[in-house]
Amino acid sequence: MRYPSLEEVPNVNIEGSFRGRKVAPGTYSIVLNIGTVSETVEAIIKPNPLHDTTPVQFSEYDQFMSEVSANVTEMHTMVNALYEANKELEKLLPTLENQALRSEGEQLKKRIDAWDEQMIQRKSIAYDDVVNFENKFTAQYVFMMNQTESSLPRVTRAARERKQELDQQWSALKSEGQTLLNSAIPSYNQKLWEAGIGAIPVRK
Repeated sequence: MRYPSLEEVPNVNIEGSFRGRKVAPGTYSIVLNIGTVSETVEAIIKPNPLHDTTPVQFSEYDQFMSEVSANVTEMHTMVNALYEANKELEKLLPTLENQALRSEGEQLKKRIDAWDEQMIQRKSIAYDDVVNFENKFTAQYVFMMNQTESSLPRVTRAARERKQELDQQWSALKSEGQTLLNSAIPSYNQKLWEAGIGAIPVRK
């Protein structure tokens, strides 16, 4: 009774859960596919009768968690795309004989590295590492998401304020990430193509 799990960053440990958010009470279709046979039934998810949560509160909670989940997915999709491109760039640089292209590529790599270091703590590869190394931005966002999820679906003022604070930080980080993906790397790729070298693949 949850939405699909969110995108993670491979080989990085974040102390938190990437499970999709719980669905709100309502009527849903359950589809079972076996080979060419498909059966559909309706199911009703009822609110917990021990809580006096109103439909408006359920709606507010679902909207809040939907926005947060979408942001985490967007963050990690961008992190993974730039990390993969950066690894390709790292392999390319030692092979470049054109010094101008190599110098520009090295500066581009430094810029991607600096962005990645703000987003992800790549030294955290085991559970205990979260104690030894400072959490970076996405870990803080995931923590906020996990702390908001509860069996009592209400959005607190503290959660709203924390989300607003983190969303402001994400706005700047997202802008830089988009510039790297949509402008800086394509511009460098154009020069690589003109030099007959090829291009750095970018996943979007």
